[in-house]
Amino acid sequence: MTAVRLTGVSKLYGNIRALKDVSLEVESGQITCVLGDNGAGKSTLIKIIAGLHQHDGGTYEIDGEQVRLNSPREALDRGIATVYQDLAVVPLMPVWRNFFLGSEPTTGRGPLRRLDVPLMRRTTRAELLRMGIDLRDVDQPIGTLSGGERQCVAIARAVYFGARVLILDEPTAALGVKQSGVVLKYVAAARDAGLAVVLITHNPHHAYLVGDRFVLLKRGTMAGSHERSGITLEELTRQMAGGSELDELSHELAAARSQAPEEAPGQQRT
Repeated sequence: MTAVRLTGVSKLYGNIRALKDVSLEVESGQITCVLGDNGAGKSTLIKIIAGLHQHDGGTYEIDGEQVRLNSPREALDRGIATVYQDLAVVPLMPVWRNFFLGSEPTTGRGPLRRLDVPLMRRTTRAELLRMGIDLRDVDQPIGTLSGGERQCVAIARAVYFGARVLILDEPTAALGVKQSGVVLKYVAAARDAGLAVVLITHNPHHAYLVGDRFVLLKRGTMAGSHERSGITLEELTRQMAGGSELDELSHELAAARSQAPEEAPGQQRT
């Protein structure tokens, strides 16, 4: 089932065209990877899907209905959650408090109304375990967790609060190899739970580990769209690195090297 479909979407910022004729289909139970270097248009695409910005051209559909979202709240109400690279957490607050931040359940009435702390603790631990995340203590400050663990908490939170479409903005960009593997494991778990996942990344190796579909952006336009069965990691990496442009550069460098004067025997560079 197609959860989100963008067809021929364009976006202008004044005279700057950030996106031009970009199409994207996001299926439930699949991971769609959007790849591109800095300035390729990935951030603009995220903001359109997440309701931060509106598209200027083309169509945006959710469950087959054309929409123009006016805010991230509208996106959330339709089940679209975005986990940004710079996670919005309060480092000194415990994990359970960050898990419910802005949506805290309460107990009691009137002047006796208070936060239902036991429920938040139990729920946070249960939901993290359901995603395969076994934290030693949900009372520890979230700032003491590794970057990968914080990303995983954010993913579990989005799933708990009813996300059907999960957008992940460069979740492994600032992580080492081991922590990146941890995050990708939980990205795959979200897919296996039936969510439609959009993984934004500039790393083709990470994308190929979990992706079902790959969309390549370059300077705001589509440079390719491939099913996993139709492309190898080597070809995906080649296209991501510039493809024919990279080949042309290699030939130019090889030609320059062959034309460089050879040093005389015993001559040293200064």
